[in-house]
Amino acid sequence: MPCRGALNLITDVPGLTVGHAEASGLPTGVTTVVTDGFWIAGVDVRGGGPGARETNLLSPENTVGRVHALCLSGGSVFGLGAADGVVQALSERGTGLRLVEGTPAIPIVPGAVLHDLDATTVWQGDPPYRRLGLQSGAAARRDFALGSGGAGKGAQAGTVKGGIGSASLDLGDGLVVGALVAANPVGSPYMPDGRTFWAWPFEIDGEFGGRRPTAMEAAVDPIPEQSRLGTLGRLRPGANTTLAVVAVSANLDRGECTRLAIMAQDGLARAIRPIHTPFDGDIVFSLAHGVDLPAGFGDRGVAVALLGAAAADCLARAVAIAVHRAGPAQA
Repeated sequence: MPCRGALNLITDVPGLTVGHAEASGLPTGVTTVVTDGFWIAGVDVRGGGPGARETNLLSPENTVGRVHALCLSGGSVFGLGAADGVVQALSERGTGLRLVEGTPAIPIVPGAVLHDLDATTVWQGDPPYRRLGLQSGAAARRDFALGSGGAGKGAQAGTVKGGIGSASLDLGDGLVVGALVAANPVGSPYMPDGRTFWAWPFEIDGEFGGRRPTAMEAAVDPIPEQSRLGTLGRLRPGANTTLAVVAVSANLDRGECTRLAIMAQDGLARAIRPIHTPFDGDIVFSLAHGVDLPAGFGDRGVAVALLGAAAADCLARAVAIAVHRAGPAQA
């Protein structure tokens, strides 16, 4: 029977590390996923206000389709510079493509940003994100912190504190699926009772508090706490966003890896209500590298469907873990 990986983190997928960096005194930060090689990758964009770089490289019809790292950042458009720092950190250690002999290594590092700027996010001089990207790339390791840190430092999930979450699932036969999320949605992770996560049916071993609904209330309000969200200024295009990475320890082709990202988006829909609004910039990246698909999984299409379903479940769990570990909302 499938079970959580040893760490219950995306880094249970062999070859992945994750690093965080945060701006001192500012509610913002960066999270970077580093691969141990040049991994097949995909992406799926659903939110109405996305902010990203180099995502077109991952389209199956284009040339590259692989990455050395993925960078998730706060800071809205300013945070796009974080990937420059990750590129620098990887290139300095010799990681990347070399199209001409004697030139610097060229790491492929797509990135995406969420909006966490408020009146307290004020810096002097250059924005801090390139420096934070460099630091996060250099800090990448298998075990990393969850909750209010990295790209989730200034995140909100509806009207409660958002943050960084991660989860994994070991399917056996060398197949491990993992998810990482920076949860900052306009929608709510909670059911109408305000205490039970929408993702509760997917929880394993009480990983986000073990709360269960005492009564199944009807979900009739399309935007829970809409009036309060309006007063907080969160109902503005691009003012929110949930960013995620899902990974699998399997050899998939580029189309299959893209399908993994598409299916994983359903994990956000299971954990957040509403999701993919005009006010969010939701993006899910996918990574694939590892074993050949076992014969016991049957047809490749069936195997990819099973991996995509597992990725969606992991991502739903990761969202609830992010909010659970981030603690109460900031005043």
